Amino acid sequence: MTEHPAPPYNPSPRAHPGLRAIALVEAAKGVLALITASGLELLGPAPLRNAVHVLIHHFELSTTEGPLVWLAGAISTGAVHATAAIATAYGVLHVVEAWGLWRDKVWASWLGCVAAGIYLPFDLYALWRHPGLASVSVLVINLVIVYVLARDLFRRRTRLPT
Repeated sequence: MTEHPAPPYNPSPRAHPGLRAIALVEAAKGVLALITASGLELLGPAPLRNAVHVLIHHFELSTTEGPLVWLAGAISTGAVHATAAIATAYGVLHVVEAWGLWRDKVWASWLGCVAAGIYLPFDLYALWRHPGLASVSVLVINLVIVYVLARDLFRRRTRLPT
């Protein structure tokens, strides 16, 4: 009886369907961030400040103190541009990561693993401060992303079959 050798390791995304799912999630996050950045630049500070004042009056909050009053005062042209720039950088990073994961690039798995891992301490803090389904869900999703990407990196390094 002849033994057939094991098929060679196939690092394609089809061998790791989780990579494609993560790529779609990252693409959605990136596109939403880019839409947000565009919206901030198109609106400018005045409509944003007015929206905060509408919230203050709608919820009958203090018009002289509180976080929303502070936010309304902090909204300026420079702050809007800075926030839009940060949202653009965040969006581009996630779109590039999504493209890399979709195209099965090793650097994208590293980028995604590190990026999702950075959120974990904040997820744990959120769970501690605000226990509930939302906090648990976000933590579990980020843990799954880190696991899938780390597993992909490990398999690429050790050439284990899928």
